[in-house]
Amino acid sequence: MLEKINLQNVLFLDIETVPEVYEYAALSTEMQELWDKKMQYFKKENNTSAELYSRAGIYAEFGKIVCISVGYLEVQNKENTFQIQSFFGMDEFQLLTDFTAFLNNRYGKKSYLLCAHNGKEFDFPYIARRMLIQGIKLPSVLDLAGKKPWEVPHLDTLEMWKFGDYKNFTSLNLLAAIFKITTPKDDIDGSEVSKVFWEEKNVLRIVRYCQKDVLTVAQLILRFIGKPLIEESSVFVAA
Repeated sequence: MLEKINLQNVLFLDIETVPEVYEYAALSTEMQELWDKKMQYFKKENNTSAELYSRAGIYAEFGKIVCISVGYLEVQNKENTFQIQSFFGMDEFQLLTDFTAFLNNRYGKKSYLLCAHNGKEFDFPYIARRMLIQGIKLPSVLDLAGKKPWEVPHLDTLEMWKFGDYKNFTSLNLLAAIFKITTPKDDIDGSEVSKVFWEEKNVLRIVRYCQKDVLTVAQLILRFIGKPLIEESSVFVAA
């Protein structure tokens, strides 16, 4: 199936999210109560819902997006290149507005696909939910209402790797390692994104981390179909 896909029509992406406010105490009373209810199934003997608030960023109702990085294959001077662009900042509404315009301008046709690792479970629905919360009309590539499963224009490298085994979760880092995909050394990991955003206010560190994952997803697809990996010299990051 993958061999039939024009990879130049695929937009690879990754998102980074954080809790909408940094601390549980900063939530309104109503939102604290709703968080408490959501966490009642996750509490261990000594944990309070306030202590579990660090995981709020993974829920679109309690988190927000601080970076969306995208990458796409392009031919320049008869050579394949990989272009990376990021939408990021403290203002989620502006970030999502700019990203929506990008999708509508470049990825509005039925032949275009989105691709992410665990994208169907996390990235794609998270983006769509946050767009609705922010009052932004969904671009067609994210509007799945009424579409049949085979009409959904999304690829998911985790789903491909599962081969129907829904018990299995394999991280992008593990797949990169076993397929010998070299990735840049990171100075942060996913668990530190919230701290870097809220305490250091260093969004650019988060952007660099996000961009690395976008390139890794693209490299993984190339491994899956037996094509050469993208050379470092062929990767270009928009300023």
